[in-house]
Amino acid sequence: MFIPSMLLKQLYTHGSLQKTEDGLCFMLKNRLKDAHLEEILQISLDGKHIANEKITLKVGPDTLLSAEEVNASGNVPFPLREVITVFLDVKAKSGPEKLKLGIEFKAAPFGKLKFTVEDNISPIAEKPAGIPRDPHDDYRPEIIEQRQQYFASATGAPVDHIGKYSIDPGTLRGNIEHFIGVAQVPIGVAGPLKINGEHAQGEFVVPLATTEGTLVASYNRGMKLLNMSGGVKATVVDDAMQRAPVFIFSDARGARDFVKWVNENIDQIRDEAEATSSVAKLTYIDHFLSNKFAFLRFNYLTGDAAGQNMVGRATFAACGWILDNYEGIENFYLESNFATDKKASQINIMRTRGKRVTAEATIKREHLLSVMRVDPKQIDYHGRVAGVGSFLSGVNNTGLHSPNGITAMFIATGQDVANVSESSAGIMYSELTEDGDLYVSLTIPSLIVATYGGGTGIGTQKECLELMDCYGKNKVYKFAEIVGAVALAGEISLASAISSSDWVSSHEQYGRNR
Repeated sequence: MFIPSMLLKQLYTHGSLQKTEDGLCFMLKNRLKDAHLEEILQISLDGKHIANEKITLKVGPDTLLSAEEVNASGNVPFPLREVITVFLDVKAKSGPEKLKLGIEFKAAPFGKLKFTVEDNISPIAEKPAGIPRDPHDDYRPEIIEQRQQYFASATGAPVDHIGKYSIDPGTLRGNIEHFIGVAQVPIGVAGPLKINGEHAQGEFVVPLATTEGTLVASYNRGMKLLNMSGGVKATVVDDAMQRAPVFIFSDARGARDFVKWVNENIDQIRDEAEATSSVAKLTYIDHFLSNKFAFLRFNYLTGDAAGQNMVGRATFAACGWILDNYEGIENFYLESNFATDKKASQINIMRTRGKRVTAEATIKREHLLSVMRVDPKQIDYHGRVAGVGSFLSGVNNTGLHSPNGITAMFIATGQDVANVSESSAGIMYSELTEDGDLYVSLTIPSLIVATYGGGTGIGTQKECLELMDCYGKNKVYKFAEIVGAVALAGEISLASAISSSDWVSSHEQYGRNR
């Protein structure tokens, strides 16, 4: 399996080369995929070969294996994100001068891997005075307790509620570092909400995690109203996750010619990207030229995962192949800030980031009058007035508060809450029908959700997804339709409250905690 040299070098933990009592050590971290170490072929320092009998590996928190034992076994587990510490029984002086460290080994499923890195030797590390951690198993009870004690002693406050949890810390590798406990957020349920989607069909009870009084009640009221008029039609209309590298050239012509070459070699670039994942599919690459810079926006399908890390790894591999095969690139950055990760942006509204979902419904006039005490004309007129306010403020959402329900669902179901930045965008539209009813439609152009991976498999988060039958593979479109429908329920509820002047009184009744 071909792995670009740039990606291979990421196996080495830069800055980890340091003196020990008996020689030197450095660390390797698997940043590729689950693997097995089969054979140590060669390790060299500044061109000098180090014999295998002078090499020892620490695999896991307690297991030490000589290079000979590794080679005899031929099957030492090296899972994704696992750290192996390599000890070298050699003498060398610490100092600022960088040395060349050559590493060559065999690992399944990759085959032979060989790379060279440069690093300087640090002096013998003293036991750090900061946060306690264990690079080999940072989730065992002893190290967690040490961190809790450290936190308590540093702040003078006890770790009481934080340290009480039902989840297994050992399952949190890849979700949290320096774990000491959990933050408990109250969860309420709203619904059921009838959804007529392509993937979400039926009635759904929805968990909402929040500390904002009136939120659950408001969404529940909107769901009741929508149900009376037949529910919500929800549709996922687009799907894309991006990573946006930038390539720098000596002049604008170099950038222009490079983009032409990229388009001509898209098939090979796609192969390199998709080789890093069984899920990621590179659909197309946008290009944007400015000055002497070529910005590429790689667009992927990521299955049931949100996919930011997945597409980062895939794009890194593709760019490694590009750098190895195209001359004239003066500099390169994997992310140019053009993917706008964790930020609202106009390009996401126009081009989609995550799932683009539309929820729509036609609400009967009599139902608005009986449940919300408001006429459709009042809501429609208020929407047009609020559109002027949206334009003047430059906001990314012409609705009222769709991020409210989205955030509450994100917290409850283990989504990356910072993705509310992109998911906050919303395009709200309404019109009066010939019968005097109200048609409402909300498009969320950059809804970033997952039903598999990330935080979705943790304790309460998994349970909340399971409440909606949305945990696991082949469920992400269903979940996206539910989120869109819930957001629409919140929009019509708040729009009715504002239009009928019921907004303040509702907060006074449900939202006061003093």
